[in-house]
Amino acid sequence: MSTPVSEDTSSTGPVCGAGPASDGCDEAARSRPAPRAEGRPPEVLSHRPIQLRGSRLARALLRLGGWQVDFDGLPAAQGVLIVYPHTSNWDFVIGILAKWSIGMPVAFWGKQTLFAVPVFGRWLRWVGGVPLDRSAPAGVVSAMVQRLQTAHGQGGFFWLALSPEGTRRWMPGWRSGFHRVAVQADVPLALGHLDWGRRRVGVGPCLRLGGDETLDMAEIARRYDEVRGFHAERAAPVRLGSGR
Repeated sequence: MSTPVSEDTSSTGPVCGAGPASDGCDEAARSRPAPRAEGRPPEVLSHRPIQLRGSRLARALLRLGGWQVDFDGLPAAQGVLIVYPHTSNWDFVIGILAKWSIGMPVAFWGKQTLFAVPVFGRWLRWVGGVPLDRSAPAGVVSAMVQRLQTAHGQGGFFWLALSPEGTRRWMPGWRSGFHRVAVQADVPLALGHLDWGRRRVGVGPCLRLGGDETLDMAEIARRYDEVRGFHAERAAPVRLGSGR
């Protein structure tokens, strides 16, 4: 995997706060790359005009733990962020601190049962959690595609963050929901990393998927080649599994 890009504070791109896109982000929020050509390799999106302001306290806490936060902006105001690998409960703690340190408001899928837990369920919704009904995954994908398209039409900021593995246990491959959402909504895919080996967390390369699962996954696997989880043996191989 190529080394993730550290934060560039000299960027002159529009700065968005931790809420709906500001007026300065309207152009970036409404712009969209040219239509995707099916069967082509994914494209790396180097232009990342959306800059965010995060919490210095969260960044300081991560620094105390020996963590470095990587963030060099986003290519659009709407997209899908995957975070890999997910092998420990500690990933959630580091991930939330990274989210706050970057200042990136995201929605994320969580087990439906977690949202039924008193107080904790309400807190999950407050930080952006969306209950996932795994008995009807196609409906969840369609709903997220619609939300992303609506946000694009209104010039709003909306990113969906998720773990493509879907569990902390070892799995033979990834769930395909992230790929279907990004392709069907025609939005960028950002590769988030939780690298316990080098203690780096954040948003690495951003891709415009070509739509061919084989080509897309080959590029994603290449980018995650050197990333190590808390329990490295539990990390799922970077390929789509049978669970769709």
